[in-house]
Amino acid sequence: MTTAITRFTPGSTAVRRDVHQGRVWSAQPYRTVADDGAVIELAYWPGLTSLAPATWSAAMRTGDAAVRKSGLEDLAAGQWQLAPWQWQGTTLLSQFEEGEYFSVHTFQDAATGEPQRWYVNFELPYVRTPIGLDTLDLFVDLVVEPDLSAHRWKDLDEYDQARRLGLISDPLHAVVDEARERALALVQERALPFSEDWPAWTPDPGWPSPELPPNADEFEVRAPAR
Repeated sequence: MTTAITRFTPGSTAVRRDVHQGRVWSAQPYRTVADDGAVIELAYWPGLTSLAPATWSAAMRTGDAAVRKSGLEDLAAGQWQLAPWQWQGTTLLSQFEEGEYFSVHTFQDAATGEPQRWYVNFELPYVRTPIGLDTLDLFVDLVVEPDLSAHRWKDLDEYDQARRLGLISDPLHAVVDEARERALALVQERALPFSEDWPAWTPDPGWPSPELPPNADEFEVRAPAR
């Protein structure tokens, strides 16, 4: 018997979570823009509240790189605490493709709509849940200019630390390398999703802000009440 996948209707909430060793490491409530069952497009904007590791939140507030590095040590040890975090400044339009080891995001200034960057986030292929998508960040990222004229790799030091801590095994490292080559080729060849004009987007004013369900920090989640 085939189980139907959970699809999310435009305007509904879909929660993207990082999950490691049966525990939730982060949870962000997105608004669904489109979902065809294989590719899901989600949006995120200032004022939305997520759950993030307390060390990451502290590092973002203070700029303390040592605190951020300690967060990876906590992850490897399976010991971390979650804390609320409110997004600020930018609007994201995000695309997640089934089976892929990266997602693609556009960042634009929330006040002016000015394009800021394409952002390729390397992560495990998503698994659908009753409330959204579960994955795990793989630490390295690719940042691309809005006009695709230049790019740079981000957080290579974190990726190296994750390898030393055993969070990235040798087989997974090989997969990540292949995914990095694949993503960079899409940028250089102006292939989808980079083949189209900048996807300017603003939240529908009729949509309420997406919120995390009460059980978002539980590994086994139930479908939200209708």
